[in-house]
Amino acid sequence: MALLRHHPLAVIVIAQLFGTSLWFSINGVWFSLAAELGLTEGDLGRLTLSVQAGFILGTLTLAVTGLADRFRASRIFALASLIGALMNAGFVLAAPHPGLDVALRFLTGLCLAGIYPLGMKMVIAWTPSHAGAALAWLVGMLTLGTATPHLLRGLTLGLPWEWALLGASALTLLGGALVLRLGDGSHLPPTAGPVALRGGLEALRLPGFRAAAGGYFGHMWELYAVWMLVPLLVARELARLDAGPALVPMLSWLIIGIGLVGCVIGGRLSRRRGSAWVAARALAISGALCLVYPLLAAFHAPPAMLIALLFLWGLTVIADSPQFSALASANAPADRVGASLALMNAVGFGLTLPAIWLTSHLWPGQGPWVVLWLLPGPVAGLIAMHGQGRGGPPQAAPTAR
Repeated sequence: MALLRHHPLAVIVIAQLFGTSLWFSINGVWFSLAAELGLTEGDLGRLTLSVQAGFILGTLTLAVTGLADRFRASRIFALASLIGALMNAGFVLAAPHPGLDVALRFLTGLCLAGIYPLGMKMVIAWTPSHAGAALAWLVGMLTLGTATPHLLRGLTLGLPWEWALLGASALTLLGGALVLRLGDGSHLPPTAGPVALRGGLEALRLPGFRAAAGGYFGHMWELYAVWMLVPLLVARELARLDAGPALVPMLSWLIIGIGLVGCVIGGRLSRRRGSAWVAARALAISGALCLVYPLLAAFHAPPAMLIALLFLWGLTVIADSPQFSALASANAPADRVGASLALMNAVGFGLTLPAIWLTSHLWPGQGPWVVLWLLPGPVAGLIAMHGQGRGGPPQAAPTAR
């Protein structure tokens, strides 16, 4: 126990890595699953949307009931990890049954709402003096966790796809156990009394929070749709190179997982330049790629160049996320941080639904051109960050190294 408390950030981010491996566990085995059951890209979108919808309901529940501020975050995290691991493992039996498969993915997303937002609160509670850099590690591990199913599939090629799903569930159980042993930090109150939905909405009255939330919403329109598209884009370029599909999982893992590096670099830069500076530049770069990538693909740019751009996209598409969370927490009412972040997450993830639906359903006809549908998100996010009148962009002071 003492060892865990000496390294709380490491414990939390590792638990986040393990727990969020549930998020894209189906996407990691998609090509094997689709071949076995005759599924299409539309089915991939349907299952991905189910997780997102469950997460949204979960975060809204946290905001409405105030659970995020009334009960110990470590206990909610551990319970959500246990139930989420069971729901994810249950998909092994539910996969051939339309309806049941969606229900289990929805419940998995519901449980993820007890892992990701509560992980953010725990980071702030344990490391308040450098929240931007700490949240960078947390979101970086979310990114790596999202990519982990692709790694698990790459390591289990030749084995049934079920092995990768069960591996993600095992990791999640371990992550929940680590957080339960760690407990809660002392820099935020463990309880804040009953909180209604308006407790989270109160933060939207503050210009700094609105600007941070607006940037985050534009970022979310792009993020999860890009992560869903990565294996499809990789497979397209590998096919042009006449390379086998065996490389798709490992390349997808590397492209999504490199976001950890982007988050860490962004976190370090935030300590010198501030979170708003980092967030705006990362959002601008990923937004530019929404325009550049399909144009280059249309003009038959070399596959190696397009794969290199995917790595740049993976690096920047998530680097702004922890900075938006740091900005939001810094500008939210001190006794409503959990509810404010939960509500912001709920709205942000709500915006992922149309983006995922559009790109997954239009992919068969439009191919890489579907990426253009993501461009309005970063553009709107940048406008929101700098459009809060006299308040200007949200601010979080740089912290010392």
